[in-house]
Amino acid sequence: MSSFASAAEGDWPRWRGPNFDNVSPDTGLLKEWPKDGPALAWKSTDVGAGFSSISIAGGKIFTMGEAGDSSFVVALDMTGKKLWSTKVGKTGGGGGYPGPRCTPTVDGEHLYAVGQYGDLVCLQAATGAELWRKNLNKDFGGKMMSGWGNSESPLVDGDRLIVTPGGKKGTVAALNKLTGETIWQSDDWTDDAAYTGVIIGTIAGKKQYVQFTAASVAGLNPETGDVLWKAERKGQTAVIPTPVVHNDHVFVTSGYGVGCDLFKVTADGATFKVEKVYSNKNMVNHHGGVILQDGKIYGYSDGKGWSCIDLLTGETVWKTKEELGKGAISYADGMFYLRDEGKSKGTIALIEASKEGYKEHGRFAPPKLSGKEQWPHLVIAGGKLYVRDQETLYCYDVKKK
Repeated sequence: MSSFASAAEGDWPRWRGPNFDNVSPDTGLLKEWPKDGPALAWKSTDVGAGFSSISIAGGKIFTMGEAGDSSFVVALDMTGKKLWSTKVGKTGGGGGYPGPRCTPTVDGEHLYAVGQYGDLVCLQAATGAELWRKNLNKDFGGKMMSGWGNSESPLVDGDRLIVTPGGKKGTVAALNKLTGETIWQSDDWTDDAAYTGVIIGTIAGKKQYVQFTAASVAGLNPETGDVLWKAERKGQTAVIPTPVVHNDHVFVTSGYGVGCDLFKVTADGATFKVEKVYSNKNMVNHHGGVILQDGKIYGYSDGKGWSCIDLLTGETVWKTKEELGKGAISYADGMFYLRDEGKSKGTIALIEASKEGYKEHGRFAPPKLSGKEQWPHLVIAGGKLYVRDQETLYCYDVKKK
């Protein structure tokens, strides 16, 4: 059970939301958008450059950006006014795509964020005051699979902060969330880190931390960091989408021609067994993520377009390349919110969350695009749709009147 299971209404305290699934609990939202899209409530042009999405908690909005000589965490009020910013590290990096890409994680009075060079900070959410810092590379022997920079959003679970430095000292580490002191590091799992974040799942009756790398997917004992089970699964170049855990099954997907895999995990006492159910290329998701709804996986599949596949069989239910280009997917109130990541497009479409096919109910694009990739995932929270494009954060009203 996640420590965010009781998140306050309208809060979105971490990457992919309260339950790690990019599913908003909002209801009473528009099911059809006006011709020009939903009404713009406000915009901020003061969040800095970068690819981070947003988190929301305690009446504040948090994200990361960079400007001048530093990357930083920034807090806004619910009207888009900047409240504070705190330096995290230096600018640049990202293998030609500079800027931070972590979405801050909020846990009560504290906030946690990772810069693109592995700087890990704990801040006061109210003021931005720094409480402690570590570096995933220097302090934990961290190593990534490729050179686009640290991207994960830390996980808070009880008194632990979970991060993925990767490398020979251990793929995953648990820290005391108040002090930053190491509790454990998974020395029996030493894959290099990819671009995913750790999630919590209950599999075969046991709570565990699930993480995904370019070499394998594994479940860890939260108390010790010991590997409960591990399945080899080779990725290429960059492994990014968050795994999906459902009814003792773990679904993973990645791009660069690799595709998707489903594993079934069972237990006989303390011994876990992993069975590969299927491996195919029906969902080749690069970094827009996938969402599970009613036994179906939805997302963009490279070479095939927006797709729906059956979770348990891996078979394609529907696919289309005609309506909208590659990008990210979010869910709220029976609808999917899709974002075309193209530099010159940035189109956002509203479609039914349906196994019957692609059924669109409106589209629009922000009025002025940065000319850079539209990678940040959309957030729907508190009746608002949040759209990040580099230095600009747009807030749209999607609540029914």
